[in-house]
Amino acid sequence: MAESAEKLSSSLQTSDAEAVRYLKQAIAEGKHWYLALLGAIGLWGSAEETHNGRLYRYLIDGEAFDWLLLAERLCEAVDGLLPEDEQKALLFEGKPPLSLSPEQVRELIGTSKYKQYLNYFYGVTVERALIWAVEEEVHKERLAAGYTRAADTTSEAYRRIYGATKTVLLKRFRREKGYPQRETITLTELKEFTYWLFKYRLERCDKARVASDTKKALKQLRRQWASKGFFGVLATEGLMAEPP
Repeated sequence: MAESAEKLSSSLQTSDAEAVRYLKQAIAEGKHWYLALLGAIGLWGSAEETHNGRLYRYLIDGEAFDWLLLAERLCEAVDGLLPEDEQKALLFEGKPPLSLSPEQVRELIGTSKYKQYLNYFYGVTVERALIWAVEEEVHKERLAAGYTRAADTTSEAYRRIYGATKTVLLKRFRREKGYPQRETITLTELKEFTYWLFKYRLERCDKARVASDTKKALKQLRRQWASKGFFGVLATEGLMAEPP
């Protein structure tokens, strides 16, 4: 068993090294860096790694692919070879330098990773948008009722969506995962928690409620992205209507 695990680890590391080599070579040969990047993402094998003391968890719960985190890792591996303005726009603002169709992206990163990306899109990106949308509703309701003092809209938003406060749900999530109960939360854990919330909501809500919440979240996401002058990262054509 140990020998098998060691072979698997070695295979993944070899795959990752091949992805970096491909990225460097493709850029050197004149391929657009973004297309080369997506091709390298398709070759990458590790679900997570610790690099330079930092944990990179690319696959949440074994099924939701955080492609932009891997993009950051690969861009770091070819530092100096990419247009700095385009790289920053992608990593910090989520603005890709090229507009690609879902079919083009699926071909570049592979069908499996594309499906995992959809899991992340709906389970993390859209779920966050749902929370923001309900927080806005709570805030507007309180203003309309004459409340002028700042209030905790987050707790009420979580109660409306999930039936419990964020504090209660976070404790439950950590107990289930075996994580320590801390005062703070890392970005990696926050993404995991958000995906856990997504699945928790699907389990406890009926289909009509899930569809309604998803529609609300997508509407919120469209507004956010439109305010930035783009419509999301990777390929979002066809993703902004109904979940798969």
